[in-house]
Amino acid sequence: FSFSWQTTFQDGGEEVEDGAVYNVTLKKVQIQQAANKGARWLGGEGDQLPPEHTVRQYETSKIRAIKAGTLEKLVENLLTAFGDADFSYISIFLATYRAFASPRAVLELLLDRFGNLETSSHGEVANLNSLESEMVLRAEIASVLRAWLDQCSEDFREPPDYMCLLKLLDYLKNNMPNSDMESRVQNLLKQFQNQEVEAVDGFCSTSSSDLVDGEELEISNPEEFSSFQDHVVAEQLTYMDVMLFRRVVPYHCLGSIWSQRDKKENKNLAPTVRATITQFNAVTKCVISTILGTRELKIQQRAKIIEKWIHIAHECRILKNFSSLRAIISALQSNSIYRLKTTWMCVSKDILLMYEELSDIFSDHDNYLTSRELLMKEATSKFANLDSSEKENQKKSQKRLQLQKNKGVMQGTVPYLGTFLTDLIMLDTALQDYVEGGLINFEKRRREFEVIAQIKLLQSSCNSYCLIPDQKFIQWFRRQRHLTEEESYKLSREAEAAADTNILSPKSQKSMVKRISTLFLGTDVFTPPKEQPLKSSPVGGSSGESTDSASVSSCEFNHSETEDVCVTPVSSPEDPLKKSSVGSDKGYDSDKGSISSDKGSGSSKGSVFDTGSGLDSGSIVSRDLGSVPSSAPRVLPVYNRQSEGSCIIRVSMDGLHASVYKSILITNQDRIPDVTQRALLKHNLEPDAVEDYELVQVISEDKELVFPRDANVFYGMNSHVNFDFILRKKA
Repeated sequence: FSFSWQTTFQDGGEEVEDGAVYNVTLKKVQIQQAANKGARWLGGEGDQLPPEHTVRQYETSKIRAIKAGTLEKLVENLLTAFGDADFSYISIFLATYRAFASPRAVLELLLDRFGNLETSSHGEVANLNSLESEMVLRAEIASVLRAWLDQCSEDFREPPDYMCLLKLLDYLKNNMPNSDMESRVQNLLKQFQNQEVEAVDGFCSTSSSDLVDGEELEISNPEEFSSFQDHVVAEQLTYMDVMLFRRVVPYHCLGSIWSQRDKKENKNLAPTVRATITQFNAVTKCVISTILGTRELKIQQRAKIIEKWIHIAHECRILKNFSSLRAIISALQSNSIYRLKTTWMCVSKDILLMYEELSDIFSDHDNYLTSRELLMKEATSKFANLDSSEKENQKKSQKRLQLQKNKGVMQGTVPYLGTFLTDLIMLDTALQDYVEGGLINFEKRRREFEVIAQIKLLQSSCNSYCLIPDQKFIQWFRRQRHLTEEESYKLSREAEAAADTNILSPKSQKSMVKRISTLFLGTDVFTPPKEQPLKSSPVGGSSGESTDSASVSSCEFNHSETEDVCVTPVSSPEDPLKKSSVGSDKGYDSDKGSISSDKGSGSSKGSVFDTGSGLDSGSIVSRDLGSVPSSAPRVLPVYNRQSEGSCIIRVSMDGLHASVYKSILITNQDRIPDVTQRALLKHNLEPDAVEDYELVQVISEDKELVFPRDANVFYGMNSHVNFDFILRKKA
């Protein structure tokens, strides 16, 4: 007989149980069956027979996926998910449960309620109460525990007591004595106990605390920097990025967790994400320091350093390191570097074109569609996919790529983490944590897992890297003293003032300035060629609130407030206190989730690592967005666009944190008191003081829209300008 299968899916609606709601899908499989003998005689080609000579059989199965439930039901579903054909449930739960429960709460439910074979209310045990059902239940629990240890062993790192591991070990000794699982837990406990608890900056390879005794931070020596080959610098930056990215704990990136990092009690929250941000900012500041740190440099020498960094960025692209690539581009687009027009004029045309192509990767068009598509394409490829419109660049790229291939070692992919942080912040803002009846909205967690799964895929790909640390470069990198925003801007003005303006004729100078300016169009920085106020483009797509970040609105993440190293000049280059905190001019304050200058002056309206962490579940209003089946595509609210009765606005506090804004979801039902209260909560201020504040929308530099006390914000706002608001104390 020959068989062929045709599978169709049909929506089976919902099933409601006490404490849980399930989405039901009917899977219908059609099986065509026929005898091979005589197939040709009957007129069929190969195994294909005329319809009248086939036998059709149908098999229908039901797939149940929990949509919402109590914590108890969600934990119980860990044991029944395979039976319901919800095969990804355990992985989704383990990757996201920290948003609504602690490891101890889940473990106690799993072991005490469902793992106690004498008192368990689990269906099979209650109905059959047989040895066979006990074995089935024990196997189910063992499967969940094994997955937990495989995927999220860090959940059990709770020094110094390790209560969860000890509880688990006690359970295994009583119910699964001498098992492989028991030995594994014992070994894990010993491993944790023998390891020193790492400090928050212990994750970061660029911490100044790593310096050898007696060493001091210093401004880069141009000759020493020039001695490092471009590909060596790129490889070492990639080595450091890989080490940090592989350590990232995926649940640290969840919007509900990352958005809480700026609270005083959470200063040690999400250390693995903070470490990647610190490294990103260190690279950006290193670029600026090497270009501006030495006053004695001539124009051509400074241009050569810029060219070298562009070559290093290109090498990072070949290595598929999008984190350092973005950091370097951000630094070159920073206000203090971008304004060096005379220096840029000395950069060769071919290298400027290479820089333009690298900058285009991070264009904010269609919510950074180019970088997103490229990242997913590279994630599954052995080597970089290099395309260049310039023959010379293409030739160089292919030559370097061929050298990589000749080594026979596949390359991994290091992403710009801010992209994922932004997406997770936006999901956390747009979807409710709980649905009707106080049930945990697990549909939201399924959506979040789609992002988490991409992070895990890329982390896995990083195992393909085979990079050896170069201690000479690493020590040089750690020794670099980073310039403050004021220092870099002052040095930038001095360098430009000292430049020989007669180096080019007026005609060629005008042409070159025009060409340089066009490099930024479509990228994160939109800057006129003349010394006039610079305007950054709005943050692409749905970047979350810059949570506390000096908003670099043109950068991707807005990085989601996580990463942001801002790249966008926002104000006149002649006023360092008003200009945006560009790139490495400002450091990203990971504790505050913002980019702030060393002296706290200056603000930026766009940031690379602005992951909108300020978005938290507290800003979700009463809309049951979680009621839509996960299979149905849904347009989520975004910044700067009203859609389906909702949108996201950014609210900053006047006078208190002028450069810090929070993203807030509003609907067409929200009035001023509701929005004001949520804004105060987001900024960690007393929400009862609603009457003391007024909400205004920033229309332009000299115009504001003041809302009456009971106005409907959604319908009253000006939808033709940026959705930027200020909360100001009433006079």
